[in-house]
Amino acid sequence: MRLRVQRFDQWFFAVIQRLRVSANPQPGFGNGRDLPATITDVTSNFAVSDLILFQSPRMGSVLAATSPSPAPSALGGVPAGPGLMSVPPGFAMPSVPTPSSPGQAAAEGESPLPNPGTYEECHRKCKEVFPLQMEGVRLVVNKGLSNHFQVSHTVTLSTVADSGYRFGATYVGSQQTNPMESFPVMVGDMDNTGSLNAQVIHQLASAVRTKIAIQTQQQKFVNWQCDMEYRGENFTAAMTLGNPDVLAGSGILVTHYLQSITPSLALGGELVYHSRPGEEGAVTSLLGRYTGDNCVATLTLGGAGAHATYYHKANDQLQVGVEFEANTRMQETTASLGYQLDVPKANLLFKGTLDSNWVVGATLEKKLLPLPLTLALGAFLNHRKNKFQCGFGVTIG
Repeated sequence: MRLRVQRFDQWFFAVIQRLRVSANPQPGFGNGRDLPATITDVTSNFAVSDLILFQSPRMGSVLAATSPSPAPSALGGVPAGPGLMSVPPGFAMPSVPTPSSPGQAAAEGESPLPNPGTYEECHRKCKEVFPLQMEGVRLVVNKGLSNHFQVSHTVTLSTVADSGYRFGATYVGSQQTNPMESFPVMVGDMDNTGSLNAQVIHQLASAVRTKIAIQTQQQKFVNWQCDMEYRGENFTAAMTLGNPDVLAGSGILVTHYLQSITPSLALGGELVYHSRPGEEGAVTSLLGRYTGDNCVATLTLGGAGAHATYYHKANDQLQVGVEFEANTRMQETTASLGYQLDVPKANLLFKGTLDSNWVVGATLEKKLLPLPLTLALGAFLNHRKNKFQCGFGVTIG
């Protein structure tokens, strides 16, 4: 048996050496010395039953897909893979590297850059951790009339803002671009004084999206704007036109551009141009965002100041956010710390914040399942101004 093993090893290395010397380079497979093209010329001195037939580089995929696996040898040999003959008993299958072209290896190693999203969403991940201020009592009743239409009724009682009633409606179309989005989307609400806020969002093409927003105050137009957004494979460009008045020569133009540099790094910029009779100006800013496995860091620098946010997801229950804002015109800086604690088993969502102005706030939301009822409590205390606000909310539906 030992002599047979030595003989087989000597024969196997002789075959490989002959193949490397006699093989010609194959187009698309690099150097011919790394890939055996054929073994027909080196089999004259050996028996066919003693050979291991390699797959041809041009027919290997066909053989692997069409040829059935050979039956085990009657002598107890080890069955080979598809397209290969059985290995003689007492021997193991030699490892043969899979041929691949340099272009294919480069294509597999390089992944396309993702779309970075919109410029406005860069700081949103961190801001969602902070609680929203609550004051007074708020009752919200949501009612779904169909799969596409929903209405809401909101009653607010406050000692700081105006108390009143608002009616809202939301319509979602049947043009589904992905499992999470459908277009067109129309959202609007009107209060008891006749003031209206409305938005219409529609996707004109696979990469083009538009939005129109209007705001009225007691039957008078106050603001309106039109957004146009284009999403490429690895960049997003957007333009916003607000309150344009051709006769008076006034309006606001905002342009955004965000480009993915690497799968984790995105860079972009913003240009804001405003014009009115006797005055015009422009403000530019640059943005950089780094996205890790469980963190997002964003920095915005411009003539108006700096804005930096950091979001970190500690685990499935705890999320932390840090925000820093510096306004060069107002000569003010603010640093804030926020956190969100989610307790799924208790259906609890707790958010808290603390900033450099000594403002402490927190909100607590509790879902009373199986009832479609959500309770919310909120309290904010400004130590420097000695002001305290608290609120209570109930959402049905």
